[in-house]
Amino acid sequence: MAGEVAKEETVVTNVKILKKSNVKPHKPLGKKECQLVTFDLPYLAFYYNQKLLIYKGAENFEETVEKLKDGLALVLEDFYQLAGKLGKDEEEVFKVEYDDDMDGAEVIVAAAEGIEVADLTDEEGTSKFLDLIPCNKILNFEGLHRPLLAVQLTKLKDGLTIGIAFNHAVLDGTSTWHFMTSWAELCCGSTSISVPPFLERTKARNTRVKLNLSPPSDAPESAKSATNGEVIPSVDPPLRERLFKFSESAIDQIKSKVNTNPPEGSSAPFSTFQSLSAHVWLAVTRARQLKPEDYTVYTVFADCRKRVDPPMPESYFGNLIQAIFTVTAAGLLLAQPIEFAAGMIQQAIVKHDAKAIDERNKEWESNPKIFQYKDAGVNCVAVGSSPRFKVYDVDFGWGKPESVRSGSNNRFDGMVYLYQGKNGGRSIDVEISLEANAMERLEKDKEFLMEA
Repeated sequence: MAGEVAKEETVVTNVKILKKSNVKPHKPLGKKECQLVTFDLPYLAFYYNQKLLIYKGAENFEETVEKLKDGLALVLEDFYQLAGKLGKDEEEVFKVEYDDDMDGAEVIVAAAEGIEVADLTDEEGTSKFLDLIPCNKILNFEGLHRPLLAVQLTKLKDGLTIGIAFNHAVLDGTSTWHFMTSWAELCCGSTSISVPPFLERTKARNTRVKLNLSPPSDAPESAKSATNGEVIPSVDPPLRERLFKFSESAIDQIKSKVNTNPPEGSSAPFSTFQSLSAHVWLAVTRARQLKPEDYTVYTVFADCRKRVDPPMPESYFGNLIQAIFTVTAAGLLLAQPIEFAAGMIQQAIVKHDAKAIDERNKEWESNPKIFQYKDAGVNCVAVGSSPRFKVYDVDFGWGKPESVRSGSNNRFDGMVYLYQGKNGGRSIDVEISLEANAMERLEKDKEFLMEA
């Protein structure tokens, strides 16, 4: 079937930590610092961003570990901010500090030789990844006294995993995969990386924001906008996570259906992202069995590199994303054809231009709110990552990953991660976290799975 569900596996992990060390840039760089800007600061109370790359092969594990560490030392010369720490200046403005005396990135070497690659690639959920990725439930502002990058290299029965935790206040998804591909390039013998990072964050925004970091509330004002002021319950429902694989033909069918009768006022044909987003939003809303009058919010964490004025290069290193929201009543959403949902999403994205970004920044700077990772709105579907990221091109010299997944951090009811499918082309993997009963219904939704 087109929307194939990854099958369940029960795996007993039993991961043994063999060694911990630190990796610093290959050569001394002196003392450097860089102010965190308005695009970075809202993520201070998110958790570290976690990714897991699962590989077959890499026969000599000890040699592979040394090769990866050598490559890491080289790539940190360019991406030295990841070898630093968070700091604050005398005015309580957050910054990234780097000094040759600092420890650098943390590297953990581990073994789980009872686990096979297949145990991890076919599995539901993320609980089995817990022991394979560092920094579980570590908040980004703890980067004041923790490494900003932690890597765990774990030997499997027939391969290895690379579990990475990045401080999300320092970089977004575009920068994450820029770093990963650069690291892989150096491990494959390049003498320099093909695209150096653009490190001047203050070119994108230079307002100095003083932050008082008290622990975030469970129901900040920002999360109440679409809930008529009701306080969101602080008890989290049990979640399940599943990976749904959409083939090229399934993606083409969805896109073709959404573009058959474009609504009046739509600015252009719906993109693959807008079409798949509408498909997921409708399916999750059906699965939740909301009342017709209940609001549902669709949230996109959009890359603003080309939207800001002046535009920033693709190689801009840092966070240059903003959450874009669109909201409607569940009954209205489900009563309309799919192009209604796609139209709302498209409109929200198109409207988010340089002026809207600037207004959002000014509003935030006048009253800074530190969001929690789950503040994306009521009954929300929130999309992170992007199928444009070339995650399957991260080849360190022994082949492409078998699977790329997100860890358990920053997940809530309605969080969606999109990845390019392993088969390439237009195939897309959709990783969804949902309340358990809703997930059960989603798994049986033939319209969502693209089954006849």
